[in-house]
Amino acid sequence: MTTTRRDFLTAAVTAAGAAVTPDLSHAHDHDHGHDHDHQVVPSDLTLRVKALESLLTEKGLVDRAALDALIDTYEHKIGPRNGARVVARAWADPAYKQRLLTNADAAIAEIGYGGLQGEHMVAVENTSNVHNMVVCTLCSCYPWPVLGLPPVWYKSAPYRSRAVIDPRGVLREFGLELSGDVEVRVWDSTAELRYLVLPERPAGSEHLSEEQLAALVTRDAMVGVAKVMPPQKEVTS
Repeated sequence: MTTTRRDFLTAAVTAAGAAVTPDLSHAHDHDHGHDHDHQVVPSDLTLRVKALESLLTEKGLVDRAALDALIDTYEHKIGPRNGARVVARAWADPAYKQRLLTNADAAIAEIGYGGLQGEHMVAVENTSNVHNMVVCTLCSCYPWPVLGLPPVWYKSAPYRSRAVIDPRGVLREFGLELSGDVEVRVWDSTAELRYLVLPERPAGSEHLSEEQLAALVTRDAMVGVAKVMPPQKEVTS
């Protein structure tokens, strides 16, 4: 899903505390291969963002080209790729995994990541018996330096409320059905504390390099609304 300049400003305004009135008629529309949109950005917020963009540009405070470059950085160079590399390193290096679970900030910094909205990170590990998922019930706190831009569904009121009330139901809507003996833990991000889910390493990935492992990891798996799928087997003729 391509992020436009206006999408980026919308996310920034929302993260800064702009009031959002969700369109609940779109609360449960899912496309499991993409971004699982739970809401359409309200018209009042769209107008507010448009006005903000125009004003900042007119005052010379924002350069459109620079903003486009910033968006491209978060979407294509950061995106979920940074987090995927962290996960792959943890899968490939048990010592690093222990450091990540003990002191996520320091472990993530080892790979060169960190910064604003990525401070005070905590990594939680999914296992065969425990499944973790992350939400921000108050707004949309999200580890941008590790996962890039937050998806629209993460910021929506339905996800923020239902992830706490009915986490299994929410996971089911994302296509993830957990057995009854799996404990579901929901972690509430705040401005002071953000979470990264360390997904289970999929079966059949033992032979893969760290780079190949990172290619398997998705943003949704690091938020905890999906699992990492096993690598596809090569088809030989």
